[in-house]
Amino acid sequence: MKISTKGRYALSLMIDLAINDNGENIPIKAISERQGISIKYLEQIIATLNRAGYVKSERGSAGGYRLARKPEEYTVGMILRLTEGSLAPISCIEDEEETRCPKYGSCPTVGVWQKINDAINHVVDNITLADLLDDKTAPQKK
Repeated sequence: MKISTKGRYALSLMIDLAINDNGENIPIKAISERQGISIKYLEQIIATLNRAGYVKSERGSAGGYRLARKPEEYTVGMILRLTEGSLAPISCIEDEEETRCPKYGSCPTVGVWQKINDAINHVVDNITLADLLDDKTAPQKK
């Protein structure tokens, strides 16, 4: 499984909003400059985050974006699933029981895929934006 640039940039954008939260809206141009991501691409990503209610937006001279909730209320998994869809390593793990592959019950590898899926979900669902802000070992873009 690979996380696309959309998922990685969405997480970077949310971290940037959390780090630079001073109670005022943050212009997309400032995020673009700090993160080295094009404004056009950030606009696409932030539109998805805005529709989901993850960020608040305001237009006008004092316009921009800010987190809709506290950093500890967002998990990495929430952000990645919103932008990437399922994080399952193979489709049969994410399928509903009635639509699963007919070999699912007898497949010798399904247990491996399920363990990988469980491990991924455990990691991404137990790391919040606040955790990432507190992680002093994580490199920060300037």
